[in-house]
Amino acid sequence: MVKGLALLGATGSIGTQTLDVVEALPEDFRIAALAGGRNIERLAEQVRRFRPALVAVRDAEAAAALRAQVPAGTEVVHGRDGLVRAARHPEAQIVVCALVGAAGVEPAYAAIDAGKDLALANKEALVAAGAFLIARALETGAAILPIDSEHNAIHQCLRGEDRTEVKTLWLTASGGPFRTRDARTLAAVTPEQALRHPTWVMGPKITIDSATLMNKGLEVIEAHWLFGLPGERIKVVIHPKSIVHSMVEMADGSFKAQLGVTDMRHPIQYALTHPRRLPSPLPPFDPVAAGALVFETPDPERFPCLPLAYEALARGGAAPAVLNAANEVAVEAFLGHRAGFLDIPETVRHVVEKLGDAPAGSLDDLLDADRRARAAAAKLLECGVKP
Repeated sequence: MVKGLALLGATGSIGTQTLDVVEALPEDFRIAALAGGRNIERLAEQVRRFRPALVAVRDAEAAAALRAQVPAGTEVVHGRDGLVRAARHPEAQIVVCALVGAAGVEPAYAAIDAGKDLALANKEALVAAGAFLIARALETGAAILPIDSEHNAIHQCLRGEDRTEVKTLWLTASGGPFRTRDARTLAAVTPEQALRHPTWVMGPKITIDSATLMNKGLEVIEAHWLFGLPGERIKVVIHPKSIVHSMVEMADGSFKAQLGVTDMRHPIQYALTHPRRLPSPLPPFDPVAAGALVFETPDPERFPCLPLAYEALARGGAAPAVLNAANEVAVEAFLGHRAGFLDIPETVRHVVEKLGDAPAGSLDDLLDADRRARAAAAKLLECGVKP
């Protein structure tokens, strides 16, 4: 049976690669709904190519521009409500959430609430509201299938395993472009330097998160919710070649690892076709050409964002949502040359200390904590961050 698919974040890196996977599997998937931001030209081309029934964009202006470029009969909606409508589209059985940041929380919850399987590339949704997404998925029977290469690898390693026999999850990190740089020189890092990721091609926000290792901190929190292990049983190890995508350590000391090419179309296809494994058009992985596999311990002086994320997970409640919101604001300011590289961890530290104990009894509480953290981070950056 051909599955209908709603794709949120269609014009970004994960979104465009998801459409590559769908195009290679025309007997398995069709696009029911698309959601994009302001890249109207790319989105219009995708609409003409895949003919979704509904398309969501950021605002009314973008919606008007898109309507002029898409086939008659295509429903164009916009804003937060438009995203939710795309996530709940009746013709979609699976929703790919490839939105950036906490903007993915509400549509991810909407998809789960509607009982749709969620292929999740938006780690921030679980970081900010993991308790509520996981609880609702258990109630509706919706599956959450990770697209992040690390969690996708762990999902593959855990197939057929008794979860009570799992000792530790090991998330691998490339170390980004500053793995060997003297920590004392990081204050001088520019956005252009931080965007030069050594192994993966990703969007700007996640690329900066990789340079600070905040992406790995967020992934620790995401892994906690996906696989039900506490933070002390989720480890991070630097693996510069990005060939081992993550590992699972079993109770008897055995390790299982998932290896493969550094191409996001592999985890995307796995998430979409699970529990089946279908042939892939990607070039095969060559273990001989891969050479030696090196692993290193992350340096907390060079990567202070990583311990901040562990601390937020241990603190619980709204702390992870506040951590994520402050990081998003600080990264945006850094990319806009309005903040320094080291202002990112300092902003996060200050805002979590101030607002980490905000109420977290409902999804609305967490969304409110997110808004308050953004305002606090913006004010801190405007006044100048002090260590």
